[in-house]
Amino acid sequence: MIFKKMLKNLITINFFIFLIAFSSSLSLANSPEFNLWINNFKKHAIESGISKKVVNDVMSSATFLPKVIEYDRYQPEFYEDTFTYIKKRTNYKKVKKGLALYKKEKSTIDKIDSNFLVEKELLLALMGIETNFGKYLGKMDIISSLATLSFDKRRSEFFTSELLILLRLIDKGIIKKDILFGSWAGAFGNFQFMPRTIKNYAIDYNNNEIIELKNVEDSFASAANYLNKIGWKKDTPCYTKIKLKNNIPKKYLNSSARNIKNKKKVKFFRKYIENQDELHVDDNLLSAVITPDKDIIPGSNTYDPAYLIYSNYEKILNWNRSLRFALAVCTLKNNFKNEI
Repeated sequence: MIFKKMLKNLITINFFIFLIAFSSSLSLANSPEFNLWINNFKKHAIESGISKKVVNDVMSSATFLPKVIEYDRYQPEFYEDTFTYIKKRTNYKKVKKGLALYKKEKSTIDKIDSNFLVEKELLLALMGIETNFGKYLGKMDIISSLATLSFDKRRSEFFTSELLILLRLIDKGIIKKDILFGSWAGAFGNFQFMPRTIKNYAIDYNNNEIIELKNVEDSFASAANYLNKIGWKKDTPCYTKIKLKNNIPKKYLNSSARNIKNKKKVKFFRKYIENQDELHVDDNLLSAVITPDKDIIPGSNTYDPAYLIYSNYEKILNWNRSLRFALAVCTLKNNFKNEI
């Protein structure tokens, strides 16, 4: 009860902070400051080697999108507790929809699983959570989204780099400008690839000389290629849900996805875990403890829920730097495994 009240109060505070930031962003739409930023960015892009024609053509329609700032400041990973977040994204309705897609595309998905050593259940889980199996690909103008986030101060360097990469992909003919509609953050396709991910990992799996991240063949193969290249280990676990004893030193509790600290072998953590009979993993496996709700309520000593996470879990964090996102993906993966 106390937890829920504190969570409600924190959400209210965060919402009012967001309203202040959003109100400020509205005044920036098509402002002289944004237009000046666009002009400076275009100069920088041309100086970096991107053709003047492409830069002028692509950036001519870029506009400031206040809605993008709204989404950036009020992401569900920032305010939903772990139980709520996972329950919403791993229900049987989602599993049923994924199974229907798998039945339809079984031969292709099985082949990709075998070729890249990445489980089909994981690929289905990622697509299910990212776009609900292609239903929600996003309708935002990606160029304007990236320009807005580049102009914004919160993560300007990251999004400016992504926008430059996207312009280079267009300049090289790898991506066509006309299809660039996706998420508010500039992600695209069935698995919501950012420009840098497209550049480094997207592949033309069906060999038709076009990378099509909205079709099953190229999108599944590109996602599998990405996971394989970053070190995903097939048929090894992501996490184990644990019940912590109160004697665990706080330094071992991770509540931030940015830097998982104090990793130890599983056998080291056993003395701090009550439900050891549910810990069916190699004692020598490197692991870490996360308590994902601690970052929702600052100063909280919340030990529940708690998870022992392994290397594969951290690979999902490379995909999306959110503790709850990674838990939801791995949970949905397990749900698919029980059905396929």
